[in-house]
Amino acid sequence: MSLRYKLAFYIFGLTIGFYFVGEFLSAKAASRGVYFCYFPNCRVLKDIRSKPFQTSKQVNDLLAKKVTTLKEIDQAILNGDVDFSKSNLPYKKGKKYVIESQLAASKNVTFIVINYSNRVLLEEVKIN
Repeated sequence: MSLRYKLAFYIFGLTIGFYFVGEFLSAKAASRGVYFCYFPNCRVLKDIRSKPFQTSKQVNDLLAKKVTTLKEIDQAILNGDVDFSKSNLPYKKGKKYVIESQLAASKNVTFIVINYSNRVLLEEVKIN
């Protein structure tokens, strides 16, 4: 068998092997709820979602007026973008993050979140 055929079989087998290993590892990660976040935006949002969530008085008033719901806010934070030029600043013994997103009603919204070491406080919601 010539070198060309050996190389073709080797590359074909290697490709199939990579496919099966990728499928196996992604299924294992999905079953355990493991998500791989390498970018700063994803890492900050994952950290915010992993801690107990509290709301300020202003946000509680907004929720009482039924302008939005806490479920919509959670979904918007899940898909939001962190504005790093205004974020990661020391604020009230925590770090302040500004998250821009959209609500389900296609309204642009800005969240101001204080990330403490053991909890997250949603301090302000600005609906544009």
